[in-house]
Amino acid sequence: MSEVSTIDLYRLPEHVNQTVRIQGWVHGLRGSNARQFLSLRNSGKILQVLAEKEILGEDLFSEIKHLKQETSVEVIGKLVENEKSPIGFELVLSSFKKVGESDNYPITPKEHGIDFLLSQRHLWLRSSKQLAIIKVRSELSYQIRKYFHNNQFTLIDTPILTGSIGESAGTLFSTEYFDLGNAYLAQTGQLYLETAIFAHNKVYCYGPTFRAEKSKTRRHLTEFWMVEAETAFLTHAENLKLQENFVKTVIKETVAACEPELKVLERDTSTLLDYISKPFALIDYKEALEYLQSQGEDITWGDDINSEREQMLCQKFGGPVFIQKYPREAKAFYMKVNPEDPRTVLNADLIAPDGVGEIIGGSEREESYETITKRLEEENLPVESYEWYLELRKYGSVPHSGFGLGTERLIAWICGLQHVRECIPYPRMMERLYP
Repeated sequence: MSEVSTIDLYRLPEHVNQTVRIQGWVHGLRGSNARQFLSLRNSGKILQVLAEKEILGEDLFSEIKHLKQETSVEVIGKLVENEKSPIGFELVLSSFKKVGESDNYPITPKEHGIDFLLSQRHLWLRSSKQLAIIKVRSELSYQIRKYFHNNQFTLIDTPILTGSIGESAGTLFSTEYFDLGNAYLAQTGQLYLETAIFAHNKVYCYGPTFRAEKSKTRRHLTEFWMVEAETAFLTHAENLKLQENFVKTVIKETVAACEPELKVLERDTSTLLDYISKPFALIDYKEALEYLQSQGEDITWGDDINSEREQMLCQKFGGPVFIQKYPREAKAFYMKVNPEDPRTVLNADLIAPDGVGEIIGGSEREESYETITKRLEEENLPVESYEWYLELRKYGSVPHSGFGLGTERLIAWICGLQHVRECIPYPRMMERLYP
């Protein structure tokens, strides 16, 4: 008798009509006194295993029938095609053994409250919907890196601990750093990323970002993953084209690769794909203000465009919209002042519909040493802490632009989720640091 191959669920098509061994966990169990259908989880996928009393005998069948959820097992059987199976295959069981017993697993098929599930996040990750979301996240992460690799961007790993403020002093997590005073968890890798364009022209970073915002909205996390890109000799207008192409490409490729997962999530992606088949709308902040005022919104120059107003604009344009040239005083010191209207800067936010909101923020960067020094002073930021950054403007400064995209919001949009807390394995929010 030939040796039985041990396989995972990625390799099923290679072993049709063969006897194979699969190791995994009991995801669920249902059936009758003659047949049991065991859902076996392996590699983030779920395989139906058919156990028949006539084949297995009374004792073994009874043992299977009483298996507890999340018991780890090793099964042997014939792998056959099954059109009704979500993954197209079924295993007809011939033998099995337990690997690890399971106690009374706390997450059952009944409804559970979100607080309970988040407290059980270490176990909730095993649930069908969560399996699908994490698979989409993994694929999106791959497609992001693939896009930049294919477009000759060099990966730069920027520091998480920094002595410089990238966005706002009011949203920093600080910690003591030996004898050097306070260090901060990075709000952005952008400032460090800019240093690398003078060596590599086109660069990106992808990693965790921290914002101590006291916000409890469904769009905010205190720790999230952001991809940022910087390009030398790139104008604001060219930057917008790059962002649009990037977003459309990674969405299209992720949706194509994750059809089974999106089916589990009951996500109809037809509208999403329609959005990315057309050019994104582009309006000035001034135009957005005028439209919102015409709709009865009490909003004046310099006011933030909140989430409800963002969605009003998306509805007007029938999809994603870039809002560009915001008031200078509302944006970061490194954004280039608009030469045609010094009240504004050459920046843009990409707003996604369906309640998702801003997914990208980008701008052309200020390349003048004198101008950026003045902006730092206006913001009451310690110029001496930015000497390394200012020196970039002294040794061959060039026009350049960049952007940052929050991964979790893009995952929420792709998956059709209402809250970003399910888009990251372990969400960190104002009220949650466990597990």
